[in-house]
Amino acid sequence: MDAGVPITNAVAGVAMGLIKEGDDFAVLTDILGDEDHLGDMDFKVAGTADGVTALQMDIKIEGINEQIMDAALDKAKAARMHILGVMNEVIDKPKEVSDNAPAMKKFTVHQDKIKEIIGKGGAVIKNIQQESGASVDINDDGVVTVFGENQSVMQAALGMIETIIEDPEVNKIYEGKVVKIVDFGAFVNILPGKDGLLHISEISEERTENVSDVLSEGDSIKVKLIGFDRGKLKLSAKAVDKE
Repeated sequence: MDAGVPITNAVAGVAMGLIKEGDDFAVLTDILGDEDHLGDMDFKVAGTADGVTALQMDIKIEGINEQIMDAALDKAKAARMHILGVMNEVIDKPKEVSDNAPAMKKFTVHQDKIKEIIGKGGAVIKNIQQESGASVDINDDGVVTVFGENQSVMQAALGMIETIIEDPEVNKIYEGKVVKIVDFGAFVNILPGKDGLLHISEISEERTENVSDVLSEGDSIKVKLIGFDRGKLKLSAKAVDKE
């Protein structure tokens, strides 16, 4: 909790011992080394305030009866609740993790997206790591692990990855970049590896005679994805003005 690990409940444990002579027995709480070595039982009980989460027992006798088990569990609960009470006086919930603390996130992407994140010869994933400063790993199952020296570094890498794997959404407005001018319009990049056609008729409400008069390669332009034509993206700038 002090480190900010988001556990739901505190857990405490105690070791219970047993001394048995005939039908007489004594259950010991929080046994030490000698009591463990010379006694008949080492019964470890761990749990939260709500109940037991783990049990482990070693015994040196043939077995124990229900009476011994009941006594051991009752005493273990009393000890556990006492320990938890002391713990909660010091800290009763996880601290918020500092933004400057190292951060890691693991998530899964569709296997079709793996090659998009890696890129040809690893160019894309290398660029993500160089620009963000984060460490990025992806396995064959699509599990992506991002580690940053702090939250901002990790978030920078996550943002780049999310942009890469994002699927174009109809009616969504994108901040695009003109990558090519042609007689009938311009090709605009709206997401990494995803270019669409901004037809000359969709540039402006006013008639555009020459695309190069209003657009140049490298220009930033807001466009709206208005549909698909045989799998190709159809973009509109004049539709943005109507928003």
